Amino acid sequence: MKKIHPEFAYQSRELGAQIDDTLGDPPDRKYHAKVVQALIDEFANGSEIDDVNLLSFAIADHLKYNDAAGLLTRGEDYNQADIAAVMGMVSCNSDAAEKALTVVGQKNPTLACRAIITAFLYKHPRQWTDEDHSLESLQKSEEEDEEEDQLMGGHDIEHLFDSSGDENA
Repeated sequence: MKKIHPEFAYQSRELGAQIDDTLGDPPDRKYHAKVVQALIDEFANGSEIDDVNLLSFAIADHLKYNDAAGLLTRGEDYNQADIAAVMGMVSCNSDAAEKALTVVGQKNPTLACRAIITAFLYKHPRQWTDEDHSLESLQKSEEEDEEEDQLMGGHDIEHLFDSSGDENA
């Protein structure tokens, strides 16, 4: 498992929630497809939407990931934006999605890179992990630190005292 940047983990989880919300219960795939197409059209027409999840949402089902290892490596750094390298790791199965990515990549390469990586991470959740920042994990970590700081009976503490006494004065 590869560790990725916490922001990519967050964006990937948010993308999943967005997709689930749009699909609804029971899933309405026609509505979902209309929303995706509307977003692709907006991005392809040069819209100034600067939202990683909306672009990821639009392209997630239209990307083929040709270099999973490379995308995972790119997922370690949220601020890295080599659009040529990232675009070389994917291909589109839709001309409209490819046009949208190209337009966004020219105007905002950082957004395009982040969206591609976020979509990849969403589609391949078992290939990566992130740090656990949950409240339970933080509390457990603090409790372990407190236990280490406490001395118990039988600990050797002689090394804490100056063995030469007043001779150093």
